[in-house]
Amino acid sequence: MNKDTEVMKLEFEEEKNLFNKVIQIKNIEYAPLSIYKTYQDNKDVLTEVNKWFKGRNIPIWRDDLFYLLKKLDVKTADELLMKSYALSLSDQYWIKPCESKLKYKDVNFFENDFGYSDFLDITFSNTNINRKISLMTPNNTTDGRLKKTWIIENGKRILIKGGYKDNPIAPLNELLASMICDALGIKHVSYELDVINDKIVSKCEDFIDEDTEFITAHSILKDELTGNYKEIYERYIEILESNGISDARDNLEDMIFLDYLIMNVDRHLNNLGIIRNVNTLKWISVAPIFDSGEAMDLEILDDDTMVVNDNGRLFNEVVHFDKFLELIRKTREYNLKKLESVVDEYEFILKKYQNVSKMSDQEIYNLCYLLYSRIQKVKDILFLVNA
Repeated sequence: MNKDTEVMKLEFEEEKNLFNKVIQIKNIEYAPLSIYKTYQDNKDVLTEVNKWFKGRNIPIWRDDLFYLLKKLDVKTADELLMKSYALSLSDQYWIKPCESKLKYKDVNFFENDFGYSDFLDITFSNTNINRKISLMTPNNTTDGRLKKTWIIENGKRILIKGGYKDNPIAPLNELLASMICDALGIKHVSYELDVINDKIVSKCEDFIDEDTEFITAHSILKDELTGNYKEIYERYIEILESNGISDARDNLEDMIFLDYLIMNVDRHLNNLGIIRNVNTLKWISVAPIFDSGEAMDLEILDDDTMVVNDNGRLFNEVVHFDKFLELIRKTREYNLKKLESVVDEYEFILKKYQNVSKMSDQEIYNLCYLLYSRIQKVKDILFLVNA
């Protein structure tokens, strides 16, 4: 289903948690884009449906997934999908039993409350909960390796995400990305910090609502991932512009510029994309920048020496960060003077949370110096480009 539009009827095999037969295709244009493109290309729709379905799962590489599933009293993440009709807070697709009279308004998590306190506790603590936990939750369809959970605050759907193991840098990077975007006027998802069970977490509001969906760049490009990163980048812009997103290049350049500054190593094709209206199927805009936690990858050897990862992912390739700037054309539009205050703000935040992060003064200094040096480097490069 896409909201209350029937996309197709399928036969589901519970033991394998897979669909084993397409019974009837009804409104294929309302299917997830990857499935619709597969149908258009006369390829195996059933295989693509199962690929899409499995892709909604909590991935097996989620940090401490084994302990999460144990606390939820389920054996595999596969079991969670059907507990909540495979509903998500990233789109409006769901799996409805054929005999059911349910409507989308009855079950979706944009309009209906869901229990989240128990899921929050077992995700970010070692606490065992001795009561049955509701599995009717959007937390069954969250992606990524970091611990995360959806909650509701003041009626808003908020995603809480932690760092990896005992490394608190990912939530701090999310805030840093927000500060840089605010300074430069770049469209982004705003992040805040919080502390849960003595761990730093990031918090951001859902940028999707009950009438929109997030479509990944991977789904958009799908079978067109041939060529080098520059060719795929240009192809991606061409596709977006042909679907009415006229400012695609500007928004992508903003993302690349940010990733260069913070040395984001993980801008893969599933954490960038577009927003589409699910009622009209109109492509609305490039999605705001989000998920910038895998950055500022700094290893301290001693008080005087730093080692950083100089390579990041750019579409289908991992390349030196200096290659990022080759894709940026609107070099005169960034007011880089506004970035100078970001370093001071960043230092203030790092020191504010120092008792939780356990970072040493030297680590904080090195991170601030790394950010300062990135800003100075980009100023020098863009000065030469514009000279």
